[in-house]
Amino acid sequence: MKKIFSNNRIIAIAFLTVFTVALSPAAMAIEKKPLVPAELVFVGNIKNQPVFQLTVTGSSAQDEFTILILDEAGNSLYRESIKSENFSKKFLLNTDEIGDNTLRFEVYCKKTKQSVAYEVSQNSRFVQDLAITEVK
Repeated sequence: MKKIFSNNRIIAIAFLTVFTVALSPAAMAIEKKPLVPAELVFVGNIKNQPVFQLTVTGSSAQDEFTILILDEAGNSLYRESIKSENFSKKFLLNTDEIGDNTLRFEVYCKKTKQSVAYEVSQNSRFVQDLAITEVK
């Protein structure tokens, strides 16, 4: 009889250990909400120039934003203050002037004094695909 209770305890401890360890990565995988609700996405190209869209979805507590675009040396290329909860702006980058330099997009919320930054860099490469098919 003692043998059965001993086996049950070992099985219970094993299950508890497995489930405790299995739940810890799931808790770490929960994504944090960004401090500044901004998103920068690549939209496409217009005449071989990249276009990016910045979307900000603020709230009544976050309705004053400053947008900065900086070059690698920290020089300000663009600066705009916007007083709105939700807005979207598109940016066309002139790669002839910028070249392959990295740009930094920053969105700063004046009320919460928090910011989010995105770096944009361009990598050019030549891709050639070759397909061989059997003809019957």
